Amino acid sequence: MAITYLKRGKSEADRAEDDAKTRAVVEATLKDIENRGDDAVRELSEKFDKYSPAAFRLSASDIEAITSKVSTREMADIRFAHDQVVRFAQAQRESMLDIEVETLPGVFLGHRNIPVQSVGCYVPGGKFPMVASAHMSVATAKVAQVPRIIAATPPFKGEPNPAVIAAMKMGGAHEIYVLGGIQAIGAMALGTQTIEPVHMLVGPGNAFVAEAKRQLYGRVGIDLFAGPTETMVIADETVADSEICATDLLGQAEHGYNSPCVLLTNSRKLAEQTLEEVERILGILPTAETARASWETYGEVIVCDTYEEMLDQANEIASEHVQVMTDRDDWFLQNMHSYGALFLGPRTNVANGDKVIGTNHTLPTKKAGRYTGGLWVGKYIKTHSYQRVVTDEAATMVGEYGSRLCMLEGFVGHAEQCNVRVRRYGGINVPYGEGAPYRDAAE
Repeated sequence: MAITYLKRGKSEADRAEDDAKTRAVVEATLKDIENRGDDAVRELSEKFDKYSPAAFRLSASDIEAITSKVSTREMADIRFAHDQVVRFAQAQRESMLDIEVETLPGVFLGHRNIPVQSVGCYVPGGKFPMVASAHMSVATAKVAQVPRIIAATPPFKGEPNPAVIAAMKMGGAHEIYVLGGIQAIGAMALGTQTIEPVHMLVGPGNAFVAEAKRQLYGRVGIDLFAGPTETMVIADETVADSEICATDLLGQAEHGYNSPCVLLTNSRKLAEQTLEEVERILGILPTAETARASWETYGEVIVCDTYEEMLDQANEIASEHVQVMTDRDDWFLQNMHSYGALFLGPRTNVANGDKVIGTNHTLPTKKAGRYTGGLWVGKYIKTHSYQRVVTDEAATMVGEYGSRLCMLEGFVGHAEQCNVRVRRYGGINVPYGEGAPYRDAAE
């Protein structure tokens, strides 16, 4: 049994060094936004996006004028993708039930699912206008019935992108801002003189956007750590070939210059052919400059002897997107536990998941799939418990146990909360600061 790397990406140490540099930039920038508000946001927008309008928030007339530039056919495509995302999100929301159960006679426990009250949705768009990200964040928040949804996206080639704005409007955003990067994240989370802060941030972005969300977590909620895209192809020779493997790797590598892409296979022949095919496609791919940078720096090809080794490697890497094309796709579905989303079989692909099929494309990166799934309607929902005791007998019985357990831990004040109910509803004279007596003295 052996695991062979035919190609390795940047080392973990080098990646950590890059992360440290990003952290320092983000920390200073967020502090500046917090101190100077709108002035800092405007300076950052001018510096990074060459964009400084009279107002970053679009008015209703602005939105109407911008979206009128979207053709009828383009709007129909946007509507189709929107409808698929909403359909799946609604099914997910319907699976989340409020409950109330009588756990003991007279004791009722329950929980309610309550939406977060305000959400800031970041929609990337500086390099590529990410129309689909509006569906994934804004429309899903609307399904969750979030009362205030604001959305921010950077200008594209110096102006708001009509298709992105149309998708935001269609999704149900209450406020739309043309802002990108750290300045958008900071403004939504910290607030400025003109932007009221939100309770939660969602949406993917580059390394700086992801780091800004990480640093702001606690002050606001976040959906998950969703940084530069990652993809993994798990393939054998039974259903996959070099063309489809290389295409699926480079299709995600074109996202940015730091997008990890990994081929995991038990066929050295397929691995070597894929390496050759990658070079062929890079020769004709219009986005080859970006894709090549990711492939050369972050691309990996790993050959394993067994499917079990492939599974172990996949779970260890915990990639954001995992394309599985083997003779045992269901086996991987049942046994994989750390990933963002699975794409099973050669007929599906990550691009469908990114754009149109209906599952959410905001997914965990940097091994976060070990402890969280992707963005979904449930991320906008807070589950709050409650209790109700309706009989004197239940109040007394539970209070007796609670009193003694509080005293066991040394919490006298806690015990008295129980004791006052035991005295009032059970007629038992518990001395102040003591645990309730056992009903059976023999105990």
